[in-house]
Amino acid sequence: MNTLVHDCSKLGFGLMRLPRQGKEIDIPQTCRMVDAFLSAGGKYFDTAYIYGGSEEATRKALCDRHPRESYYLASKLNASTWACKTEGEAKGEIHHSLERTNAKYFDFYLLHGIDESNVELYVKYGLWDYIKDLKAQGLVRHWGFSFHGTPKMLEELLTEHPDAEFVQLQINYVDWEDPGVAARECYEIATRHGKPVVVMEPVKGGLLVNPPKAAQDILAVAEPNASLASWAIRYAASLENVMVVLSGMSDEEQMRDNLSYMNAKDFRPLSDTERKVLARAREAIEQCNAIPCTGCHYCISGCPANIHIPELFSVMNGYQRYGDLQRAKMDYSWRPGGAKASECLQCGQCEEACPQHLPIIQTLREIAQTLE
Repeated sequence: MNTLVHDCSKLGFGLMRLPRQGKEIDIPQTCRMVDAFLSAGGKYFDTAYIYGGSEEATRKALCDRHPRESYYLASKLNASTWACKTEGEAKGEIHHSLERTNAKYFDFYLLHGIDESNVELYVKYGLWDYIKDLKAQGLVRHWGFSFHGTPKMLEELLTEHPDAEFVQLQINYVDWEDPGVAARECYEIATRHGKPVVVMEPVKGGLLVNPPKAAQDILAVAEPNASLASWAIRYAASLENVMVVLSGMSDEEQMRDNLSYMNAKDFRPLSDTERKVLARAREAIEQCNAIPCTGCHYCISGCPANIHIPELFSVMNGYQRYGDLQRAKMDYSWRPGGAKASECLQCGQCEEACPQHLPIIQTLREIAQTLE
């Protein structure tokens, strides 16, 4: 693997979901977590311009307390319309981030959350060239991008920008073959292009800490003393081309659990037996699908509204599995193609093409009512 980090654990400390006291980030607890992480051989910290309060907390807990060369710090530039309104605002984000963190430079800097809804803004604002200029100025040591789009788009971006040094992808054992995320395809594309992968959402925003009971039972029988989070994080970390697995740890207990199996000395990749156990757990989760879509995509090619039907079904199935409406609505807001379920014209071509003979029009209507 072409790694850009050295002499440290594969575990990265995601600073998006820091502990809080009321509405404020709990700085004393965050300091203790940072210290424990560094002591266990962790070095990679991940924040972003849009993570409210995170960069300031990073300064107080990390940058002002530890030598700059003792850790890696990543942050991100987000060009989505809700993050900035102009090219100048987008290009100014790094300077705000450097001031907030007092980091002097970022070891890793990312164009943030690229998908079909915002990719053109990164082109319009000239950000692909801008991030290279930041590296030339010494403000950035390595640059890449985080990605939520389709495999086709990832292939195009890596072909157009071969000097990107790494890619951040959503990977977990449930999303590996999920048509809405296509984690395996994206991982294989990044690997083929020689780009090391930083993993985000290894526990799927916390959902895999509390999967359906059938999956919990399978994992508990196989290893009664292993936490549910450990299965998910070790799965991602065991992939050969994964450089770092980010875990958004929210308290010291989560930190202790993560470090118990992801410290620099004792990390153990999944065995073949453990992989088979996780495959059975994934099958149990997939059986909870309310919509038996196979993700063949036959329904999409003739859709006049360009609705990415399997991906919307995947989001709805996630809601049915875990019951987390807020998370489902967030995932729905990132839908590929941008078209809503409510934009269905009810022409019926998708139902004619569907080999499973699913009631797609009615299902899209239900998705619109639930998630819009």
